[in-house]
Amino acid sequence: MNITLKQKNLADGRISLFIEYYKGSSTNAQGRRVHLRNFEYLKLYLHPDPKSTKEKKENKETMALAESILAIKKAEYVQGRYDLKDTVKSKRTFLTYFEELTEEKQKQDTSNNYGNWFSTLQHLNKIVPKNMTFDEIDESFVKKVHRYFEKDALTKSELPLSQNSKYSYFNKFKAALRSAFDNGYLTINYASKVKSFEQAESQREYLIFDELQRLAKAECKYPVLKKAFLFSCLSGLRWSDINTLTWKEVRDEGDVSRVNFRQEKTEGVEYLYISKQARELLGERQDPQERVFKGLKYGMTYNTEIIRWCNRAAVPKHITFHSARHTNAVLLLENGADIYTVSKRLGHRELRTTQIYAKIVDSKMKEAAEIIPELNIEL
Repeated sequence: MNITLKQKNLADGRISLFIEYYKGSSTNAQGRRVHLRNFEYLKLYLHPDPKSTKEKKENKETMALAESILAIKKAEYVQGRYDLKDTVKSKRTFLTYFEELTEEKQKQDTSNNYGNWFSTLQHLNKIVPKNMTFDEIDESFVKKVHRYFEKDALTKSELPLSQNSKYSYFNKFKAALRSAFDNGYLTINYASKVKSFEQAESQREYLIFDELQRLAKAECKYPVLKKAFLFSCLSGLRWSDINTLTWKEVRDEGDVSRVNFRQEKTEGVEYLYISKQARELLGERQDPQERVFKGLKYGMTYNTEIIRWCNRAAVPKHITFHSARHTNAVLLLENGADIYTVSKRLGHRELRTTQIYAKIVDSKMKEAAEIIPELNIEL
């Protein structure tokens, strides 16, 4: 950052004094070099050709004042008041940064979360110039991306995105902006400047108790997958948390057991009591650093086996691993747990997220379905 005092000739003959903040340069979408400057006009003026003693004195005092202001601005910059971007970081391209975040998500969590990041990247490649740097990001750019997901983005089948896809993809974009702000690539958190899409209520597939019982008895080709899935049904843990669960996070305290872990999704620390049957699924304690579900993997092979396992158990539903978490919520509510307790066990930040499950098990609605007396029907 160079902070200098500049002069500009005005049409009325006076000379205007201003401060220039030079922040380097970047390359625009056309490959042209663009200088990054901000200006602060001091509203101080010089006589262009001072002849009288008075004019010379006024010019001298004005320059002294301008130099003092310049010194203050430089001091404020040194003190960090401007919180300016790192010049190296600010020249990095946004898409490269987003690609790195996506790759990191793949390493941390290979489930559907990575798939959403990857899909978002494919869309951003269509709307964001490849050589766009962080210096060029502003609020209008963020709104442009929002409009793209709202009106122009299409699926592979050339259909408009669903409401939940818009919600998910734009939130990944905002998460990248927040990360860039936190790591010094941006000095403004643009993620807070634009409102996200509303999330549409989606159908949540789950198992009733009888279906879960049939799965528990049916053969699964991969025993570790069966144990992990049933454990999720009994505990409500997400795939990402089960996949990274280690023995040091499993606490046996007398007759009760619990897992103390940090949620991958929310990064919140959780202390979750588990049932005796859930603890039995974990097996004998191993080394503290070892994964509990050693050998568990995410991929097409295991996803396909869940479908085949359901077919063997005569469960005619499209069940994924995440359905186990939905199953846990439904079974808890159906068996008398209050919604606040269920919300805390699932690690939901907002109660309204849990209320979706309450709709599924609304006993009054079930009773209402049987209110109308049976008809004598002849067809």
